[in-house]
Amino acid sequence: MKPVNNYNELKMAGEGSLRSIEQICLDTWEPLYRFIYFRVQNREEAEDITQETYLRSLPYLRENKVPSKNFPGFMRNVALNVLRDRWRQKKRWGTPANFEEADLTAADETDCQNDVARRLQVENALAGLGKDQRAVLDLRIIKGYTVAETARLLGKTEAAVRTSQYRALQILARLLDDND
Repeated sequence: MKPVNNYNELKMAGEGSLRSIEQICLDTWEPLYRFIYFRVQNREEAEDITQETYLRSLPYLRENKVPSKNFPGFMRNVALNVLRDRWRQKKRWGTPANFEEADLTAADETDCQNDVARRLQVENALAGLGKDQRAVLDLRIIKGYTVAETARLLGKTEAAVRTSQYRALQILARLLDDND
């Protein structure tokens, strides 16, 4: 983002100067929009979030609570908060379902069968990996260890762990694709 270095511009915007607010928006909208678009990958949603970011920033300008030295960083933080709020809202709403038309017993049986079949496919694909690769995937993905912790536990370098994990995932993906 183009830095808004002019403290007076921020102060005047906080006092309600439309020209200053417009200038700040002109200086920051494009990089802010790109920052948001990169995360949502949807033009309309990125435009909405960009607009809401400016709206949420105005009260902070009025109260002089905006860091003049890092205004672009402040705007990115506001944008991330707007984005998180939207994700939480979508998560709460979920997807609508009509429970009267749903056959829950058939769906439950199908889900269990699919889960068992998928688990067997994954186990068979994991058997196609080397011992070291299985150990790396177990520690990194299943148990959630960091690269440094995994390297320490296996007595390898961090680069070797990253390489082994990458290659194991490539092989695993290919094996799972072959099974489908």
